[in-house]
Amino acid sequence: MLLALSTLLLGACGGGSDGAGSAVDVPALPTAATLGEQEVLTAAGYLSLEPYRNADLANGARQAQVCRACHSLDAGGPNMIGPALYGFFGETAGTRPGFAYSAALAEADFVWTPAALNAWLAQPGRFLPGNSMVFAGILRPGDRDDLIAYLLTEAMPGDGN
Repeated sequence: MLLALSTLLLGACGGGSDGAGSAVDVPALPTAATLGEQEVLTAAGYLSLEPYRNADLANGARQAQVCRACHSLDAGGPNMIGPALYGFFGETAGTRPGFAYSAALAEADFVWTPAALNAWLAQPGRFLPGNSMVFAGILRPGDRDDLIAYLLTEAMPGDGN
């Protein structure tokens, strides 16, 4: 069981391969410092846009298993190793009550939107140096898109669409 969980967690951390043996290039993504102002929409608003409109929610659910190792995605769920994530889109980063954030995240000045989460998930340490999330990232853009669409449907109040 431990081996299977370890394999799942390590395999979902990006893997660094596209399956054909070549490295996956991570395109230049913004950092917390360069993200700029973002438009905050409802979950349904984001889900009406590409790439989330046609995302593979089954793949998103698979990707979310890695998140669930440290975060609750459920309404009223507890903080765990990481903060509970239900309803976090549209919130200022590092402000959830009852969780001890790293100084970097507590002092960050950005709002959780799909654009911010996409850059965070690609390489959390690059997006916000000094954060305490021990996670290599998800290298494949499609996997990040699917995960974000899944979180918009499953970890937001209402039906997400």
